[in-house]
Amino acid sequence: MSQPQSHSRPLPDDGNVRPITRWGTPVMHRELADVTSFDDDLAELVRDMVATMRAARGVGLAANQVGVDLKVFVFDCPDDDNIQVSGVVCNPVLFVPEGKDRNLEDEDEGCLSLPGAFTPCARPDEARVTGFDEHGEPLEFFGTGLLARCLQHETDHLFGTVFGDRLPERARKKLYKQHKELAENYPDDWPVTILVDDVVIDRS
Repeated sequence: MSQPQSHSRPLPDDGNVRPITRWGTPVMHRELADVTSFDDDLAELVRDMVATMRAARGVGLAANQVGVDLKVFVFDCPDDDNIQVSGVVCNPVLFVPEGKDRNLEDEDEGCLSLPGAFTPCARPDEARVTGFDEHGEPLEFFGTGLLARCLQHETDHLFGTVFGDRLPERARKKLYKQHKELAENYPDDWPVTILVDDVVIDRS
């Protein structure tokens, strides 16, 4: 096997947009299964995840966010230097600074599985993820700023943690209230169907 690489990797095209699974669905709140087969089914899932992430205008998406019980996420996100980094990560292992090297950033965070709601969430300002791409080749990504937050957020998903779990109860209740107020803008099959200025766009 080749050695891990840390540069941005192009994402596949030609996927189909799938509905995004919401918080409260069981698959969102349990550790997912390891990827063991790097086959055509995985490749199709990754293509669809990329299409769904882009349709929802997100910077990352985990497999359980389209209802699939597999440890894989896709992302396309800028780092602290505004350099865009993209990739596919299967079976990620997350590393964040500890002790005196640990610096928390309390910045706004949202989730495509609770669309429309944002609130500050403290996370380390640097993160590193190792894992495998959709072909089974080892890789590594290092992130700062929003990319660090994204790598942590998506890895959390694969272990059954949503960012609301990391919030104090009061902030979590406020987040749910904000989502509820905006829920009518996000149909159950969003982003297959997207409401824009009261116009329905059907992507099916």
